Amino acid sequence: MIQKEKVIEIVNDFLSNIKDVVLVDVKVSADNNISIELDSYEGVDLDLCAALNHYINEHLDREIEDYELEVGSVSLTDPFKTRMQYEKNLGHEVEVVLKEGKKLTGVLVEVNEDSFAVDVEEMVQIEGKKRKQKQIKTYYWKYAEPKSVRYCIKF
Repeated sequence: MIQKEKVIEIVNDFLSNIKDVVLVDVKVSADNNISIELDSYEGVDLDLCAALNHYINEHLDREIEDYELEVGSVSLTDPFKTRMQYEKNLGHEVEVVLKEGKKLTGVLVEVNEDSFAVDVEEMVQIEGKKRKQKQIKTYYWKYAEPKSVRYCIKF
């Protein structure tokens, strides 16, 4: 089986000369299906994916071990995996799924070294008022705390 660490090393070597493109994820299955996800602030184009595919094929020997290779950009609906993805979506609406299953939707307003913040509009009962009123509450999380965070697509 091809080692994931070897693939990561090859990809990082390729990306070392390319500005603002980050490796988001590498998966290597037991039967050597390799899947690589990239992202950047400007998006990832087909030419870059093809060039990385070619580079990996030059550095892995199919004679020793055969494999399937897929190189692409992350999907809009995929959960965020890197800080860059949070930074890229600053100011956009995101869905945060907490580990206990609760979903919150709000605007990503802050991204720090180890945490992020989301403004969520909530209906709150205010003392002296009969009806609940909308208020913005800011929630702060460390990156590992929620189950997932993803871009919220609205039509």
